[in-house]
Amino acid sequence: MILTVQEKSGFIPNVFLTLAHRPGELRAFMAYHDALLFRDGGLTSAEKEMIVVATSGSNHCLYCVIAHGAILRIRAKDPLVADQVAINYRKADITDRQMAMLDFAMKVAHRSHKIDEKDFAALQEHGFDDEDIWDIAGITAFFGLSNRMANLMGMRPNDEFYMMGRAPKPKQ
Repeated sequence: MILTVQEKSGFIPNVFLTLAHRPGELRAFMAYHDALLFRDGGLTSAEKEMIVVATSGSNHCLYCVIAHGAILRIRAKDPLVADQVAINYRKADITDRQMAMLDFAMKVAHRSHKIDEKDFAALQEHGFDDEDIWDIAGITAFFGLSNRMANLMGMRPNDEFYMMGRAPKPKQ
């Protein structure tokens, strides 16, 4: 797994090196990560990364904002969106559907005890079904764990993440 990522990206993300402290937990972490982020469903890969970036920003997780911001820029093919979403998604250049998705994700992240039928109805008005809602909540909850562990460990983003997706790749 780690070598595959290194081969594809050209470096080993620090999350792997940090979580390798407990290999069994790293395997479980990556299995759940992949189950959430690579599952087919109603959310695009960019929308999933938006959830990660917005909630990680509100949790002050430098590692996840920078690393997943890079992935968001690449998946959205937009060099600006990750910074906008990380700082204040309510002012970002995103669709009404994505705004509703992130409003719900933030409620899951910070006020899940107040979720009610109105929250589900608001998402359904934007075309989200029950599986999409589960995905939004699952991604938010999983990265809440990730954010807290990254902050606990003082995990720093790899330098390579900062420029990814900001400018076209040089022609080879």
